[in-house]
Amino acid sequence: MVKVEAVTKSSGGSASYEAGDITVLEGLEPVRTRPGMYIGSTGPTGLHHLVWEVVDNAVDEAMAGYCTRIDVSILPDGGCRVVDNGRGIPVDPHPQYPERSAAELVLTTLHAGGKFGGAGYKVSGGLHGVGVSVVNALSSRLVLEVDRDGLRHEVEFRNGGEQQGKLRSTGPAPRGRTGTTVTFWPDPSVFEEVDFRAQTVMERLQVMAFLNRGLEIHFVDRRAGREHDVTYRYTGGVVDFVKHLNAAKEALFRKVAAFSQVEEDGEVEVAAQWNTGFHESIHSFANGISTMEGGMHEEGFKKALTNVVNRYARAKGHLKEKDDNLLGEDIREGLTAIISVRLRDPQFEGQTKAKLGNVSIRSLVERATNEKLAEWLEENPREANQIVQKATLAARARVAARQARDLTRRKSALDGAGLPGKLVDCSSREPRECELFIVEGNSAGGSAKDARNPRSQAILPIRGKILNVERARIDKMLKNAEIQALISAIGAGLADEFDVSKARYHKVIVLADADVDGSHIRTLLLTFFFRQMRPLVEAGFVYVAQPPLYSTLIGKEKTYLKDDAARARFVAANPGHKAEFQRLKGLGEMDFAELRDTTMDPGRRSLLQVTVEQAALADEVCSILMGDDVDLRRQFIQMNAKDVRFLDF
Repeated sequence: MVKVEAVTKSSGGSASYEAGDITVLEGLEPVRTRPGMYIGSTGPTGLHHLVWEVVDNAVDEAMAGYCTRIDVSILPDGGCRVVDNGRGIPVDPHPQYPERSAAELVLTTLHAGGKFGGAGYKVSGGLHGVGVSVVNALSSRLVLEVDRDGLRHEVEFRNGGEQQGKLRSTGPAPRGRTGTTVTFWPDPSVFEEVDFRAQTVMERLQVMAFLNRGLEIHFVDRRAGREHDVTYRYTGGVVDFVKHLNAAKEALFRKVAAFSQVEEDGEVEVAAQWNTGFHESIHSFANGISTMEGGMHEEGFKKALTNVVNRYARAKGHLKEKDDNLLGEDIREGLTAIISVRLRDPQFEGQTKAKLGNVSIRSLVERATNEKLAEWLEENPREANQIVQKATLAARARVAARQARDLTRRKSALDGAGLPGKLVDCSSREPRECELFIVEGNSAGGSAKDARNPRSQAILPIRGKILNVERARIDKMLKNAEIQALISAIGAGLADEFDVSKARYHKVIVLADADVDGSHIRTLLLTFFFRQMRPLVEAGFVYVAQPPLYSTLIGKEKTYLKDDAARARFVAANPGHKAEFQRLKGLGEMDFAELRDTTMDPGRRSLLQVTVEQAALADEVCSILMGDDVDLRRQFIQMNAKDVRFLDF
């Protein structure tokens, strides 16, 4: 590929734009120059995108019916190896470029692959043909091994795609196997970091196993001190996927509604189950690729689901002639669903493939849902009635929530600013310099009030653990006094009406005790912000303060230690330390000067800016750690120990 870019040079205020100002990027050079165009970013997301590109090629072989097992390894030196037992990339000379093998072309040429209408693949995820070549371009080293026609073939690349000799045969294929092995080492000069996160890889591989019934995917982390070994294989496919997602929730009924339909140019698989919660969770995929922003397949499913349930409700007398139809959001309350489609020529938006644009697949999903889900409801009247009853309650709650919001607006208009009485506000009216500390209880509020800078720091005490919004409808939530205080203090609205530009503070800081109860409160608050004020998190306005749990004296100087782990490190580093450790039980028991010096003084405090991913994790914590499944809680903690550290679970 040749990529041409126009470069404008300026000197002494005059601009030059001549033939010599045109830069020609050849081969894989465009990827090295603009990596974000191909993998989204050079941060952790882009780093792991390299793994997805190689794994997706192996999964394509599975979807074509030629691969039954994929092995993914993180090597001791930080490299990644992906092995499949598919057909192996062709190694014979390419008809159009006889001096090069097909395998070499795939690795060194953008938009070269077997997914552009040839007979190699009916459906595939890697459709843009830049996958493995991009991996090669962004790796300091890549080794390709192909087992095919009884022989093993090998070629190596370094420094972003520089080929180290021709593809050559190194002997017979082990035990006559076929397949492709790609081993690569991300280039540290390209990426911000090159440390793969095992949990991120495992989550993606598990999804691939769910979506490809019977496919075995084996993952192993060989890095010292981080060893891990797990195998994923699901005979139930998307049905098992839904059960897995609902494991931490209370299912409305045990059965999973599942159906599929295959037509000449596409196929669809759907599995759905409702739980007693109040939030929908729909995950859609196209050719094994997660379409996080949805697309036509989701649209078709949602439209048909609404029509089918309303038709059933009217036919069975649940909705009378004068009653309004149930809205889609009512029917989808508590729904967990997987929509997986496969099609010949999917039209993704961008290389990261976040949204599917094929209109034809919307029609297929809509037809299948209209027909097959209607049959399922008729065959399962008990479950169908439970779905309708839950949707009817959701509709009533929606009306009640609207009335509660209207009442809140009217009350705010009557009360002027509508600020909660317990808020100790700051004097500044410039949001960029204002901080809101959310603290537990009046005693902590008193300490924080004395420790604050009254010009820029406001204090909002809340009583105990706020409502778990993961398990409450919005109408109940809006009646909760602590939630009302939060909404009023921040002043930017709620949910779909939230306007981050109206936020009264650009730092909303959760200041809770350093113990387990404080951790619980932090988790509930972060879940609330994630669910109801997500733009506040996305703007980087939400923080977690980290007050110390211990203090001790070194001579006459007081030293503060964040938690038990910090205390253990201190003891190990100071074996002769004789002074006692004081456990700071809560913010209310701390002297205001201690609280100011350790937590509220901008020059000394320890604040964690909460990312959307961390807030989402808090939301997941609310679902799992506060549920009844002890084994699931333990497994979650072990798998996410590094990420939940800031929650102190």
